Amino acid sequence: MADQSERITHLEETVAHLTRVVEELSDQLTEQWKVTEQTRAKLDRLTERFLSLEEQSLEAPANTRPPHY
Repeated sequence: MADQSERITHLEETVAHLTRVVEELSDQLTEQWKVTEQTRAKLDRLTERFLSLEEQSLEAPANTRPPHY
């Protein structure tokens, strides 16, 4: 009977430990998701800025010689 009680205690400890690990991993995943979303938003803003600058450079007049040449 004591052996069975020890097994149950061990299993309960294992489940408690695994539950804590799963919660910690879930918290880490949530934090990583936030970082990923922030990075994605920054990339979107940089892409828009790059495309805007590229468009402006295409609209700029061609380099010509100054009149004093």
